[in-house]
Amino acid sequence: MEVAMTKMMKTTTKKTKLVLLIAVPVMAVVILQQFWLPSLNFNRLWRTVSQHGSTNDSHRNDDEFINGLLPPGFDQKSCLSRYQLNLYRKPSPYIPSSPLLSKLRRYESLHRRCGPNSPSFRRALVGLTSPTNSTSLPEDCKYAVVLTRDGLGNRILAIISAFFYALMSDRVFLIDRGNALDDLFCEPFLGSSWILPSDFPLRREFGSFRQSFPGSFGNILRNGMLEKTIEDSPVSYLYLHLSHDASDYDKLFYCDRQQNLLKKVPWLIMETNNYLVPGIFLGSFFREELNKLFPAKDTVFHHLGRYLFHPTNGVWGLISRSYKPYLARAKEMLGIQIRNFGSESGSFQDQMNQLLACTQKKKLLPDVEQSSPEKSNSTASQTVKVVLVTSLSSEYSETLKEMYWEHGGIDGEVVAVYQPSHEGIQSSNKKMHNRKALAEMYLLSLSDVLVTSDWSTFGYVAQGLAGVKPWMLYKAEDKVFPPLNEWLKYRTRNETGDWPCRRAVSMEPCLHVPPVCDCDEMQRRDGWNELPFVTHCEDASWGLKLVNEFN
Repeated sequence: MEVAMTKMMKTTTKKTKLVLLIAVPVMAVVILQQFWLPSLNFNRLWRTVSQHGSTNDSHRNDDEFINGLLPPGFDQKSCLSRYQLNLYRKPSPYIPSSPLLSKLRRYESLHRRCGPNSPSFRRALVGLTSPTNSTSLPEDCKYAVVLTRDGLGNRILAIISAFFYALMSDRVFLIDRGNALDDLFCEPFLGSSWILPSDFPLRREFGSFRQSFPGSFGNILRNGMLEKTIEDSPVSYLYLHLSHDASDYDKLFYCDRQQNLLKKVPWLIMETNNYLVPGIFLGSFFREELNKLFPAKDTVFHHLGRYLFHPTNGVWGLISRSYKPYLARAKEMLGIQIRNFGSESGSFQDQMNQLLACTQKKKLLPDVEQSSPEKSNSTASQTVKVVLVTSLSSEYSETLKEMYWEHGGIDGEVVAVYQPSHEGIQSSNKKMHNRKALAEMYLLSLSDVLVTSDWSTFGYVAQGLAGVKPWMLYKAEDKVFPPLNEWLKYRTRNETGDWPCRRAVSMEPCLHVPPVCDCDEMQRRDGWNELPFVTHCEDASWGLKLVNEFN
């Protein structure tokens, strides 16, 4: 009997061990799946290992939703860039705040509920054409429509500005796309379009909207009729002129008192070619929420640009066909953007001397090896630096290419120069020209280091998407540049000197036409000394830009 019991106990012990050997790993997997594994994506991890042999790749960013900025659910094939572009980027060091992510999710819900083709939108159109019915609209369905103008860089700044304002004022954001923005960007919102319908009732009046339009916000305010117009009679819409030629009365848009009135108007039609965000920060109307959404003030364009803009498959083809063969091999990529302002920019040689002095003085490009070819090729281990040049002219890239081909970089560094296109002249009304321009903005945004031209909205967009503070080339005010040897003397005279280029204080674009009058007394003011995170622009001393107050 004892023998039988002993055998049975041994058998039970073996079974128990076997059960534990099976159960413990299973329980561990369950626990990991419940509490830790949801943050990982093993399908993507395996794809990384299989393609690259290792997950340790500093140039690769597998966070396809950009730290929660992008919502899931989109058809990936319809917009390849939405999820593939981040594979070309290094991870951004700037993490969007939780309040911003929550605000974007609420906005997406609002856009689905009130956007084009919704019952609420159809009721809003009735109120637009029949002002007496405007008071019956759902209070949470108000709209901000942006009319863009000028080059693609200006139009992108306008779109970001209007979306930022719509986000803060709880309005549905719509764009009048026109020919200039056709086939450039994917729809950013799931389940509803951001494009103003072609049969929008006010479309025929858009051509008359300008600074002198009698019914504009600024002109009504100038005549002392804004409060009476809004309070005493139902107003279905107001036109806001916020472009470079905006009057001081137009720019009272930024003031708290006027914002309190504007929130009662169902439709706001905004025209701008500027980056309005710094001006909106100056007022206190949205400031409490803005401080929560953007604790780092210099990340507004970076986050909202990556959230909103996703190149269409046609533009994405231009980007990927440039990146894979020409840029992907770089250990470091230097992006150079040259904007020529005609006679104001000086001669080609002037600009080339300035560019070479900047890149050599700031150690962005190596000095050329003047010794024999045998010496320049003697280094065993060579690194590759790729220089991406974007310009309407090919002269700058050809000069760099020839220089580093004939002599090579000192210490054996290999410099490869690539320029995707050189259109000669700006043709903002041509679809292919705009597609190439957008592709090059995005290619520049993949750079580790940027050199850009003063006053260039093209450069503003690239630096904001990249999350990089660029080196900015001074614009020739007197159209005279010293020769190259004089530029280079600055390196020995004064190592901290700004010339011929200086580092931007933030990656944010500049507002070239900021508010200049006090909201109450119409007295002149300068907004730069009112808040610690607003300062003057490097390239426009009268302009304003956002900086990180904690720097």
